[in-house]
Amino acid sequence: MQFADRLNNVETSAIRELFKLLGKPGIISFAGGFPDPAMFDIEGIKEASGKALNEEPGGALQYGATEGYAPLREQLGAFMASKGVTVAPEGLIVTTGSQQALDLLGKTLINPGDKVIVEGPTFLATIQCFRLYGAEVISAPIDAHGVKTDELERLIVEHKPKFVYLIPTFGNPSGALLGLARRRQVLEMAVKYQTLVVEDDPYGDLYFGEAPPPSLLALSDDVPGSRELLAHCGSLSKVLSPGLRIGWMIAPPALLANAVMCKQFSDAHTSTFAQATAAQYLKAGRMPATLAHVRKVYGERAAAMGNALKRELGDAVAFEQPQGGLFFWARLTGDGGRMKDAGEFAKKAIEQGVAFVPGAPFYAANPDKATFRLSFATADVSKIKEGMERLGRAI
Repeated sequence: MQFADRLNNVETSAIRELFKLLGKPGIISFAGGFPDPAMFDIEGIKEASGKALNEEPGGALQYGATEGYAPLREQLGAFMASKGVTVAPEGLIVTTGSQQALDLLGKTLINPGDKVIVEGPTFLATIQCFRLYGAEVISAPIDAHGVKTDELERLIVEHKPKFVYLIPTFGNPSGALLGLARRRQVLEMAVKYQTLVVEDDPYGDLYFGEAPPPSLLALSDDVPGSRELLAHCGSLSKVLSPGLRIGWMIAPPALLANAVMCKQFSDAHTSTFAQATAAQYLKAGRMPATLAHVRKVYGERAAAMGNALKRELGDAVAFEQPQGGLFFWARLTGDGGRMKDAGEFAKKAIEQGVAFVPGAPFYAANPDKATFRLSFATADVSKIKEGMERLGRAI
């Protein structure tokens, strides 16, 4: 059997492959990027699904519009308005998770050989998705405050990319938060170089203290011409339930129209039952309380992990304490003659009964093999402390 040449540009997810090693009893895993199932508002979702079936069973169980279930689009518009974004229901489409939005961007925008700039490091599936469509993926360096805008501008000038893809708020895997000044610079660059910017925002609601700066989309009103050069991807997966597979994309009309056409070919529409359930949930007004609870729990776990990392690994690792999201991004320093290769460290950690993800796969080019990602979302504070003790033994 001869497969499509495009498959030569991608490989299976290193994270998914790592999960095959986690069958050993007693493993404490910080490897996944999943929300904690204990955070799911089961009663609220039950109530919402019941209302979906009772109030409009035809709409919930029948085929639906590719653009999305109209009541959900209205509720998502209101949800975005609470975050400073004005968008009409017809200004967004519902996608099967924000991952589908990224795939639709690849289908509608990328020709083989096109250049796309991403952060280094960035979401692994994004690199794979864009390469599948033939893109040359170029890394823009980041620091604890997000993408380095001077370097980003240099790369835009040099490569003239089809678009720039960023996770400005608590990025995966970096946890970095792009500052307000840099956000404005990104928008100004979009206008100056007429370059589309894709803002992926699955973690923006998961902040632990002070709210992050407004999204690029919210700020675009202050930078004339930038709204027409922005695509914004959102998701309910990290704050409500990944199993619902509800995401959305806000973009210029022509891009949305082409994305809808491509979505027709792939899945016709996102599950109408899931959409109706999400619409009822948002309408019921339960999201603010859910977010407050999730922020509190994840904030406590992030603090526990930061303290335990310092205590158990000391100067063997360097990291920035995340202000939100689901991840720590750390780097082996090699101090005291200790190891600097996170891949080797991961093997030693598995032997001690703890798992994390080495950082190299998150880079489109020139990977930093000393880096690694830890998720604090699914382990309680006691497990986090025990896991960090095991990491201390592994180092």
